[in-house]
Amino acid sequence: MGRSAGNMRVLLAVVIAVIMGACASIGRIEGGPRDETPPVFIRSNPAPAQKNVKGNRMDIFFNENIQIKDITSKVVVSPAQEQMPTIIAGGHRLSVQLRDTMIPNTTYTIDFGDAISDLNEGNILDGFAMEFSTGDTIDTLRISGMILEARTLEPAQGMLVGVHSNLSDTAIRTIKLERIARTNQLGQFTIRGMKAGEYRVYALNDVNRDYKWNRGEDIAFYDVVVSPTVNDIIVTDSLRSSAGNDSIVNRPGVEYLPNDIFMTWFNEDYAAQYLKNNNRIDSTKIELIMATECDSLPTLTIVKGPLEGTVLDSTNTVLETSLKQDSIVYWITDPNIYSRDTLMVATRYLKSDSTDNLSWVTDTLKFNFRRPKAKVEKKKKEEEDTVPPPIPLLEIKFGEGTSQELHRPMTFKAATPVVSINHDLVIMEQKIDTNWVKVETPTIATDPGLNRPCNFVAQYEWEPGGIYRLTIDSMAVTGIYGPYNKKISREFTVRKLDDYSTLTFKLATDSIANDSIETEDVKYVVELLSQSDAPIATAPVEGNQAYFAFLNEGTYYARAFVDRNGNGKWDTGNVSELIQPEEVFYYPKKIELKRNWDVSQSWNLFELPVDEQKPLAIKKNKPKTSANDRQNEEDNENNEDDEWDTDFIPGSQYNDAHKNGQGNTNNFNRNTNNSNRNTLSNRR
Repeated sequence: MGRSAGNMRVLLAVVIAVIMGACASIGRIEGGPRDETPPVFIRSNPAPAQKNVKGNRMDIFFNENIQIKDITSKVVVSPAQEQMPTIIAGGHRLSVQLRDTMIPNTTYTIDFGDAISDLNEGNILDGFAMEFSTGDTIDTLRISGMILEARTLEPAQGMLVGVHSNLSDTAIRTIKLERIARTNQLGQFTIRGMKAGEYRVYALNDVNRDYKWNRGEDIAFYDVVVSPTVNDIIVTDSLRSSAGNDSIVNRPGVEYLPNDIFMTWFNEDYAAQYLKNNNRIDSTKIELIMATECDSLPTLTIVKGPLEGTVLDSTNTVLETSLKQDSIVYWITDPNIYSRDTLMVATRYLKSDSTDNLSWVTDTLKFNFRRPKAKVEKKKKEEEDTVPPPIPLLEIKFGEGTSQELHRPMTFKAATPVVSINHDLVIMEQKIDTNWVKVETPTIATDPGLNRPCNFVAQYEWEPGGIYRLTIDSMAVTGIYGPYNKKISREFTVRKLDDYSTLTFKLATDSIANDSIETEDVKYVVELLSQSDAPIATAPVEGNQAYFAFLNEGTYYARAFVDRNGNGKWDTGNVSELIQPEEVFYYPKKIELKRNWDVSQSWNLFELPVDEQKPLAIKKNKPKTSANDRQNEEDNENNEDDEWDTDFIPGSQYNDAHKNGQGNTNNFNRNTNNSNRNTLSNRR
């Protein structure tokens, strides 16, 4: 009996330990349905909308264990706080301690955005905020909207949004935003606790947390002055009974307006101009690195020494710049200059002052070059007399391999700028059957790009599928320092015409239907995009169409923009001049092209809301969603793979497939995932 009783005590201890362990665990019991419900607010101290609050601490309680993430980037307090509040989540409670001195007779809003979620499943409580007042009244008006990036239509996640009752255009630079919020994962925002009145609305990437706009920061601004209002409305809900029957219930509610503010953020691409760096690459080259693009190039004058007063210009240098002219290389051609180990140069250039205006300044720069010591070798006098020194050769490299694009010139690059090319020593041959036959020689000229003296192109009308050989004989090319090239030859094959595809977009809008957009006096440009959302080709819209030729097989996407100034490129906005960035639209599906396909695609720019246009596959700021939402998104993406709204060009392989029943057509997929749709009016 003693042993049996002892065994029972041990067994009982094990059972108790197992039970206690289970009670201590906060994990989800396996086997049940997955929890997809976010935490539910239960109560708080002080209570929501409580007046005459004296303390600076708030405790908020939920129906389950919660967690809070990304506090500094998601949680904001209005009025804007100098010091970030202390926020701690533990169990069902969230504690907030404000660290700034409380302002009397003021409505405070603590906006948590989408920072709160349940601890186990991570279900996000989006748009949760608490309000209270330190006075006898509380301000309850609010405005809502959405912000996307202007260039890419990416949701602006975690961007600061705020208002000014001071309607001056300069207020955003000089005065802190009055009421603020942050955008959620979808770029949506709600600014709460507002008084009646008129406001300007802004959004900032507030890098230095001063709640003002500095010119290098991202910004969005709303064109219209807004006046928040509230209306009584009737809200219709659908209720389901325990028996599974649905019923419609109407209840009173309120609507805060405006709730459809739409802004796109941009950066003015401003950078203060100054001389960032300078160096002497070798004895013949000096380089200036500017902080940003140069509209006016510096002027260089030698000071001190026997060459004092000599200006470095086209008489004694060859200029080479980067595409943005922020890197400038001076190839010195005068041996009297490049033979000197030290050059003192007065450099006059444009520099930004404290008011962001450019003014001419002059810095004296010292360019040194340490020449390598000559190696001392013991040689017999006879060898010194009979062995000539090696002759330096000008190196030339072809820019492409053995395959030549049909629609592009041949490219090559010399090691130094070139003085002359003797075309009599340049030979082009084409392979006919097994024989090489001499054909017309292309004219080789410098790259039409600005200040690229080492880059050359050979324009030619290539025969599709032709095999060519280009030979540049020795001494055909002369560099600025005298050496000639050695003989080089390149054999290559031109791609065939049926290696490529063509793509035509037929643009339409709700207002112009199938008429030419030029009747609206609006110019559009279409950009063809890679799978990384990068432009690879650009075409203007002419006669309602944008045409792309010589496309390789692959997956493409597309976007269009309104070319307001007609310069053929997308332009950003300007805050001081109240210029918005040019409007952007995305084609909502991917485009698969095969060899020898001619595809014509209809595209109504306004058929979908702007926030629903960009395909999920190339969207970088993807919102975190529940398991069901992720599955729906994947299903929609898979459905799009076989969905086309395409015209098939007669004679193309694509058209043949269509006639044989192998081509698929469709309208846009209008099955919207309601849980992810950017419906502004329904946001909290």
